[in-house]
Amino acid sequence: MDRRLPPLNALRVFEAAGRRQSFTLAARELNLTHGAVSRQIRALEDWFGRPLFVRSHRRVTLTESGVAYLAEIGAALDRIAAATARQIEQRSRRVLHVNALATFTLRWLIPRLSAFQLAHPSIEIRLTTSNAPIRDLNDPYDVAIRGGPEQIPGHVAHPFLSETRIPVCSPGLLERLPLTTLHDLRRHTLLHAATLPDVWSQWLVAARVPDLTTAGSVTFEHFYLTLQAALDGIGVAMGPTALTEDDVKAGRLVFPFEGPALPARSYFAYVPDARADDPAARSFCNWLRRGDWAARNGADR
Repeated sequence: MDRRLPPLNALRVFEAAGRRQSFTLAARELNLTHGAVSRQIRALEDWFGRPLFVRSHRRVTLTESGVAYLAEIGAALDRIAAATARQIEQRSRRVLHVNALATFTLRWLIPRLSAFQLAHPSIEIRLTTSNAPIRDLNDPYDVAIRGGPEQIPGHVAHPFLSETRIPVCSPGLLERLPLTTLHDLRRHTLLHAATLPDVWSQWLVAARVPDLTTAGSVTFEHFYLTLQAALDGIGVAMGPTALTEDDVKAGRLVFPFEGPALPARSYFAYVPDARADDPAARSFCNWLRRGDWAARNGADR
């Protein structure tokens, strides 16, 4: 496209002079001399072949053509400035690649991630999920969230969240089938996750009812599906306290029994040694360690 454009420096000077209705104020704004502003305006008028300002002894005013042109040029320069600012912002943004466990991502990280974004607008999180061991990850990552503690060669480990496991169900289910004692579980369906096949049997042993027979069981491929089934009142799940905390606070889930609570692995952020001193990775790990405090306040102190 063959664009016929006047001298771009002259346009900038014209916009400032027209907006200010003063060559003197335009010169001050642009850090130019009065004579330089006058010459740029004259060059633009010569290019158009008609005046854009009416000059009097102590002031200048826009001609009718100048008023119409200023309206277009001012808007165009505003768009150029906004586009330039976006480019500068994108250049200054740091992309942080985070790989986390799927259920943890859905139940804990995503509900809190906006707090990190508000506190760190220059860091863009690229989030992927996987339950594979860190050594088997193929995609690049700056931070990987897994259970621990583990000694993973070439990584720095940052613990940030601990939990236990205890039965959890919806209030609606309790209204239909109350759970007053452990033996009331006989009337209920137990919800299992294929990734944690033994957790219910371990809990029943800890509760001293290892031979308890229940009304049925349903097994799901992923643990987050098990928790969703509990929310929907399908049965009783073995809920990790950290990942069900928000639903319990909101009244969507309840703990029908006070215990026992099974110990569970803590969550760790594993950072490759090459990223150990990276400011973005360090900010993210610091935020994780503050946990729910960051979710409520959204600040990095």
